[in-house]
Amino acid sequence: MARILIVYSTVFGHTLDICLRLKSVIEQQSHHVDLLDFKDCQASNIEACDKIVIGASIRYGRHNPQLVKFIERHRPLLEARPNAFFSVNVVARKPHKRQADTNPYVRKFLKKILWKPEHVTVFAGKIDYPIYNSIDRLMIRLIMTITRGPTDPKGTFEFTDWQQVETFGHKIAEM
Repeated sequence: MARILIVYSTVFGHTLDICLRLKSVIEQQSHHVDLLDFKDCQASNIEACDKIVIGASIRYGRHNPQLVKFIERHRPLLEARPNAFFSVNVVARKPHKRQADTNPYVRKFLKKILWKPEHVTVFAGKIDYPIYNSIDRLMIRLIMTITRGPTDPKGTFEFTDWQQVETFGHKIAEM
């Protein structure tokens, strides 16, 4: 039984939903999983785990800059154990954008950091117009208009392939 730490960065909560599904899948494989927001994660949390996974959402085309600093600060600890990274973004609603080498946000992110995760994947996210403030709703609708995505300001559109999430959970349990 391994102790696995899943550290996440989320804006509207969908990345946490994905982490909870991963936790469930991994725990079914008899592993222990701790789940922490990266803002609450300390070096001691990483030192106490056997494997680590970091998951992060995209907001306006980038991952949280504070998460980048977290990764830089803890890179030696991340590299000292089996590790993985996943990104959650709406660009990945297009199946050909669900790979690290085809997703523009993940490619840019991985070039920016020195850490080279052993496993990387991309999950399609969710658009939930009703929970956004007026500026976010306007900006996301503009982006969706440009990229031919959904623009109904009253709609919620989930693109996550939950089978892909579960498959990644099994991969984490086996790494």
